[in-house]
Amino acid sequence: MGCSSSVADRRSEKVIRAAILIQNWYRFTMARLEMRRRYSLSIFQSIEYADEQDQLQLSNFFTFMLDHCTHPDSVSHMFASPGVSQVVDEGLCLTELEKKIDVPDSYYGPRLSFPLTIEDANALLHAFRNEQLLHARYVLQLLYETRRVLKEMPNITHLSTSYSKEITVCGDLHGNLDDLLLIFYKNGLPSEKNPYVFNGDFVDRGKNSMEILIILFAFLLIYPNDLHLNRGNHEDYIMNLRYGFTKEVSKKYKDHGKQILCLLRDVFSWLPLATIIDSKVLILHGGISDTTDLDFLNALERNKLKSLMRPPKSVRDRQDQAKERTPTTRLGKHIDNQNIGGKTKISSPGSTELSGSNLSADPALKEWKQILDILWSDPRNQNGCTPNKCRGGGCYFGPDVTAKLFERYNLKMLIRSHEFKPEGYEISHDGKVITIFSASNYYEEGSNRGAYIKLNPELIPRFVQYQVSKYTRRQNLRERVGTIESSALRSLREKIYAHRSELTSAFMQYDPNGTGRISVHDWAAAMESVLQLELPWRMLRSQLAQMNSDGEVDFMSCFYDLKIGQPIKEVQPALVDTLCRYRRDLEIIFNVIDKDHSGLISLEEFGQTWKLFTSHLGMDDCDEYLDKLVLSIDYNKDGYIDFNEFLEAFHVVHRLEKKANS
Repeated sequence: MGCSSSVADRRSEKVIRAAILIQNWYRFTMARLEMRRRYSLSIFQSIEYADEQDQLQLSNFFTFMLDHCTHPDSVSHMFASPGVSQVVDEGLCLTELEKKIDVPDSYYGPRLSFPLTIEDANALLHAFRNEQLLHARYVLQLLYETRRVLKEMPNITHLSTSYSKEITVCGDLHGNLDDLLLIFYKNGLPSEKNPYVFNGDFVDRGKNSMEILIILFAFLLIYPNDLHLNRGNHEDYIMNLRYGFTKEVSKKYKDHGKQILCLLRDVFSWLPLATIIDSKVLILHGGISDTTDLDFLNALERNKLKSLMRPPKSVRDRQDQAKERTPTTRLGKHIDNQNIGGKTKISSPGSTELSGSNLSADPALKEWKQILDILWSDPRNQNGCTPNKCRGGGCYFGPDVTAKLFERYNLKMLIRSHEFKPEGYEISHDGKVITIFSASNYYEEGSNRGAYIKLNPELIPRFVQYQVSKYTRRQNLRERVGTIESSALRSLREKIYAHRSELTSAFMQYDPNGTGRISVHDWAAAMESVLQLELPWRMLRSQLAQMNSDGEVDFMSCFYDLKIGQPIKEVQPALVDTLCRYRRDLEIIFNVIDKDHSGLISLEEFGQTWKLFTSHLGMDDCDEYLDKLVLSIDYNKDGYIDFNEFLEAFHVVHRLEKKANS
């Protein structure tokens, strides 16, 4: 008996040891997967914010272009008042639109009649599930009616809850129609008994921004007291140029896209700025600053600011003065590059003090800054209010700023969006600030959940999470993380290659003997000094660069797996880097100049735009090399070039992927 008992004990001990080993292995594996997931999401977010800074600089260029272009008509149409088009004229009625735009018998989509009914909304939902388009006539009629209703609404909407009527608050959707449809499936359609607040950023990035707007505007017309829309920083026609919405509308509505975009510019400017529930819960898109004044926001003329990317002239003058005083690097990056909004600074490039006297003396400046702060700011755990260096717009506001605003207006909670969150929401500032983000799979399939909030009279938020899943159900956790990581590293490598010249110069400063190798510490320092993405470079080194047996980094290996799409002999290396880095900006600029959407611009327009662009950024003069390049691609010698084809030549290609696809 004793012998068999000891054998059993030893077996039991071995089983326990094995279980502990398996448990430790599992925990280690899960920890590594979570680490990979987190740094992948950090890469995505850092690149996203850096891109927003590029957008601010591009917006400054549009203003510079208007001031210096010898043919201003080629770009001024972009900034024209929406009233210039007869089809969006204030006095135009719905019946006149019917006469002007014919709907052919071959059209099988929804046919709307106004005033809209819930049957019309259901027809739209059914059509969009089946990837049908709404005819341009109905789109314009819908937008016309939406503007009429929005103009009657206050800047800040006040709502009340009840136990029989909870209010649902949704965050960014960014063109992800599947997320909106899933919210309606789980939570029910908007109605008198099921009110909603959608907190901005309905458009851009995703492929169905137009469908989301149509659905939301339709329910707004049917239930104007029960569906509420706040403006986000992407409800801005200049932002839409960069992030996809303008291109989406132009592609879906070729004949009437310009009229639709012109009317949308006005509609966006009439969206309310904030919502307050039960006098206790403030809902706005971005955040607050230490100068946020809700009374002032409620009284200003919100529709005057069609785009926050075009600040008042007084701000632009200060920017120009600051730029003249600020030294630049070879590629035009201002050394003292501060950001717009926040406590004291204006926009990049350059910096200008924004004192209280500046604001009080210039009403237009104060209006711009007040709206900028509530649409662009982000919360941070540190006290104070500082410029938002990551985004380049708005500010970081701390718990003390939140507490001060709550005390002044007797508030209990701030619900904001604007910021990606892996779980769809995040609670900060001791439970006083909630971030809600409703676009699942935002960066990549499986990258994050979406969420929405339910509020009853107790004002205790109830979170509902979800994730649209088309492919991830067939993948295990390791495969899902691998997909996210691969996509993030691809985006990062492209950004690294676009800054090849600057990075090479930075590496060589740590390599005085020209060995081609530097320490990991120096490599990480060089990467951050140039890219300024605040990433864990030491951790990422193994994914981005090779190391020798002595523990030194072969810094040129960062570029081994990438190259420009088509080798072009006529281009000087420095010009290649410049065109590669600013390819996306130039594409937007040339598309603005190309009023007839032919894809062609004259050599004169191309050359003039390039000179203005390099002058604005303070870059080296590459005109001689560019002239040779442009002449070489004017294949039929008619004085025009296909700029999309030209810029595609400077697209970064991943060598390994190209081999796999060939």
